[in-house]
Amino acid sequence: MKPMHYLRAFNGIVWREMLRFLQQRERFFAALVRPLVWLIIFAAGFRAALGISIIPPYQTYITYDVYITPGLVAMIQLFNGMQTSLSMVYDREMGSMRVLLTTPLPRWFLLVSRLFAGVTVSLFQVYTFLLVAYFFGVELPPWGYLAALPALILTGMMFGALGMLVSSTIKQLENFAGIMNFVIFPMFFASSALYPLWKMREGSLWLYTICIYNPFTYAVELIRFAFYLEVNWQALAVVLGCLIVFVGLSVWAYDPSVGIQQRKAAAAAAA
Repeated sequence: MKPMHYLRAFNGIVWREMLRFLQQRERFFAALVRPLVWLIIFAAGFRAALGISIIPPYQTYITYDVYITPGLVAMIQLFNGMQTSLSMVYDREMGSMRVLLTTPLPRWFLLVSRLFAGVTVSLFQVYTFLLVAYFFGVELPPWGYLAALPALILTGMMFGALGMLVSSTIKQLENFAGIMNFVIFPMFFASSALYPLWKMREGSLWLYTICIYNPFTYAVELIRFAFYLEVNWQALAVVLGCLIVFVGLSVWAYDPSVGIQQRKAAAAAAA
């Protein structure tokens, strides 16, 4: 295979996902409704009562709505990763996913291309949310919007790979909604998205321990520090490590010769 074949396949996969996103306008609005409800209603209600003391990466006292913005950004990416994996389950049932995976291109390249396509969609959703948040008084450092882009790509890839791994275990499309909720909400609430870790430790030691082992926490902190032109090296290492693990397991799971798909085929044949 020549580089041109790889580039053509990559462009085709990305454009297909973008066209699907543009045709599903409700998907765009649904992605914005959830974080905006938290920002406008929940955060605004607690803005006068709760504030965040001076902790890295903040150089001064900040309001609560500014603090939770990185967590809401990560929530958009997590929901989009699960939504993209839902479309993979649908494509697998309809047969288009099987056609894609039987092409001469390496399986890992096809899956990573699909991941990047999902991240492209999530970036559009994230920056639209940040624009709306700006008009509601959430002002971040001007250069932070650009500096956060690499962090957003990494975290989006990690969440997409997690969703892809989850989708490989789903047998029927109807079962996916429950599994989405089982993955999304525990990851979001048991993290530093809503409260700093030191507050978690004061309130509940076992919940603080869960937050420490939650990859979502490190995704939020990576985005938070990036907005303020800083790098949280521990968060970067965890996100990269989880991305590699999730992608590797997804490639294995979607391999019909050794992965989960082989066991599904065998079970279907036995039935």
